[in-house]
Amino acid sequence: MATAKDLRRLALALEGTQEAPHFDSAAFKVARIYVTLAADGKTANFKFTPDEQQMKCTVAPDAFAPVPNAWGQQGWTTATLANLKADELKPALTTAWSHATASKKQRKK
Repeated sequence: MATAKDLRRLALALEGTQEAPHFDSAAFKVARIYVTLAADGKTANFKFTPDEQQMKCTVAPDAFAPVPNAWGQQGWTTATLANLKADELKPALTTAWSHATASKKQRKK
């Protein structure tokens, strides 16, 4: 079972990541936000591509679900941390982090 402590430790280990308040959540960002952690520490919202989101939600529907609004259509995906193993958290963070570190030119592709 992954925890908020696991997410914070793994996210802050990714190069250039900073933690900052984001409304009632904590945001982890490099050039842009790539994951937010809910105030209660039970869920996190990851920025994936829509294809990555679909794959995560298909493979692990008990752990991942699209954010239920326009943000979800852009790939933002809610993860229930208790339904993830700690070793499943790192690849999800790395994927979201890689999008945040890509240059604007690369993101437009």
